[in-house]
Amino acid sequence: MTSIEPQRRRAPEERPTQILDAAFHEFGERGLAGARLDDIAKRAQVAKGTIYLYFPTKEALFREMVHTTIVAALAEAEASQASLVAESAEAQLRRLGQGWWVFLRTDRVQVLQRLVSLELGQFPDLMQFYADEVIARGRRLVSGIIARGVERGEFREVDPQLAARMFSSIWMSHSTWCARREFHKTLGSDEQVLDEMLEFYLYALRP
Repeated sequence: MTSIEPQRRRAPEERPTQILDAAFHEFGERGLAGARLDDIAKRAQVAKGTIYLYFPTKEALFREMVHTTIVAALAEAEASQASLVAESAEAQLRRLGQGWWVFLRTDRVQVLQRLVSLELGQFPDLMQFYADEVIARGRRLVSGIIARGVERGEFREVDPQLAARMFSSIWMSHSTWCARREFHKTLGSDEQVLDEMLEFYLYALRP
């Protein structure tokens, strides 16, 4: 009896994950505008029609890529912070900054960052989706910690929304630079960069 090739016996519930894996490769290589669902299906080793059952458009696929990475990480961070409200605001920001620093430098998040910074302006609906689901949600998380720090007297009187925007911009820009060290040779190690960001940022918040 001839055995069936393992790649042809994928369980249906595994297909979305396989398609997403392929999408990160295709979008990373060709960008949002250049990638084609047919090529993603080929890389995922599924029939052309199969991918449309799960993701009828590239836009739908991009949204799921964001949901399974950044949105999922934000939800986890929100749950973690909710259980640590008795901790000092500075300790919470340190914990969040350390975790976010590791996460932002993962390959998948780097792909999404490139798509957002270089191409998402051509897709207004996706830009609005990203602004609502990622940017606004992330700022709510950080600004909530900062507001508690201000209330407790740990931090000086600052606008929590403004401070949250500064937090995200510092972490995002440095994660991009560290991913391209060949062009940013003055940067220290990843650990040094994290320490520099935390100390600089927290110093600006302290009374």
